[in-house]
Amino acid sequence: MTLLAVIRHGPTRWNDEGRIQGTTDVPLSESGRAAVAGWRVPPELAGFRWVSSPLRRALETARLLGGAPEVAPVLAEMDHGAWEGRMVDELRAELGQEMAANEARGLDFRPPGGESPRDVQDRVLPWLAEVARAATPTLAVTHHGVLRAIHSLASGWDMTGKPPLKLARAAVHLFALDDDGRPRVERLNIPLSDESDRC
Repeated sequence: MTLLAVIRHGPTRWNDEGRIQGTTDVPLSESGRAAVAGWRVPPELAGFRWVSSPLRRALETARLLGGAPEVAPVLAEMDHGAWEGRMVDELRAELGQEMAANEARGLDFRPPGGESPRDVQDRVLPWLAEVARAATPTLAVTHHGVLRAIHSLASGWDMTGKPPLKLARAAVHLFALDDDGRPRVERLNIPLSDESDRC
């Protein structure tokens, strides 16, 4: 069993505006940097190997937390294609039933020209297997879509309806990887700060 700790990056201006970021390389906002500066990685994660998505908001979060991360392109956010920069409420109003039907597909929800959550799982699973083979406890700084994909694999949630547990932003989510990299939930929502900032 190998431990994998996952942290979602700090807030950006697009997060504050409710915009879909996807692979667009949006940096942390000033308030986001201030928030992350107040986060503290739990002592139980001392000695973990650090890895990060290549996107600036994740790399900056890792560095502000004191990590010197390796870059893992596989940890980049889910590609939202034509919807990047848009707001979900606007898309729901514009697309109506078409959007509702797409969202109801759960793991197979797909933005035009983008990835589905199942695609994210498919690209992350080989990396999880590598982490398990290396048998080195690892801390990954990544994105909401990647965290949800791993949580789905670990819990069996098919992304229809509400998740089994609401995932906090200012938190570490700890998973145990079996020998082939399949995750299971160890502990979720381990606080990084005094406020859990639910997402």
